[in-house]
Amino acid sequence: MPTAITAHPALPARKAWLAKLVTSVLFLIVCLSWGTTWLGIKIAVESVPPLTSAGLRFLIAFPLFLGFALWRREPLLFPRQSRWFFVFVTLSYFSVPYYLLNYGEMHVSSGLTALLFSCMPVFILIFSALFLGERIRGAQVLGIGIGFASLFMILRSQGLSLDHAEFLGVVAILTAAILHALCYVITKKQGTAIGVITYNTLPIGIAGLMLFVAGCFLEAPAFGAISQRSWAALLYLGLVASVGGFIVYFILLKRLSPIILSFVFIIFPVFAVVIGAWYEGQVVSRELMLYSAILLAGFAITKLPARQG
Repeated sequence: MPTAITAHPALPARKAWLAKLVTSVLFLIVCLSWGTTWLGIKIAVESVPPLTSAGLRFLIAFPLFLGFALWRREPLLFPRQSRWFFVFVTLSYFSVPYYLLNYGEMHVSSGLTALLFSCMPVFILIFSALFLGERIRGAQVLGIGIGFASLFMILRSQGLSLDHAEFLGVVAILTAAILHALCYVITKKQGTAIGVITYNTLPIGIAGLMLFVAGCFLEAPAFGAISQRSWAALLYLGLVASVGGFIVYFILLKRLSPIILSFVFIIFPVFAVVIGAWYEGQVVSRELMLYSAILLAGFAITKLPARQG
């Protein structure tokens, strides 16, 4: 009589371990991708004005986003009743913030830019309370206070208050973070029925075209003077940081809880500070490391789930 073939008991455990390993690698890829974005912007604006640089990045990314949308047979247009929302996303998520980030990085280091932008989830909390009626818990208020106090100490330790151009750069970066936070909250209220790919594809293409055209008229860029390093940075930003980071993040949305995945915003500034300091030949002082750690810990507190019961 033939004996039944049973599955090896170690196989399910091995598959589960492999799945966790793949998820961990993907999470690391997103952190590295977003952590190196800031250095990419810094290199791009070395020889490309900010409007033109932001536009070229999106124009490079758009064909791949379009191909991804067509491959998955996702609609390109927002629902008819959400056309106003399409304009809002194009302007307040892609066009204006990315110009401000490019402008800001002309005056602020890439690592500090990442730290400033890591405030964005805190602004999400504030806008969620204002527009969605969500309650901000005491622990989150504490985290916000710790985070912004540390951010003030970082800016003070870097001497940015002494330089008008650097101050404007900081304001531009924080404004970009505020606009992104506002867009996330309005999306939660108005855009839940819109797919992630639909949400990104046409807005990226139109924003890229508008920024590029505006840059050609207002900045009159000398394309022949663009360095190879800046072109390489733009290609990296368009193909890897924008498209690659987006696709991997899209995969992780199905593998991790939103709370765990949101900690990407706490981790990528660490990569950005280290990589930016290495590239720019700066020494990361103990003071900066201490205040950065406190800042990120404060913002991490705001992302912890509420206790049940």
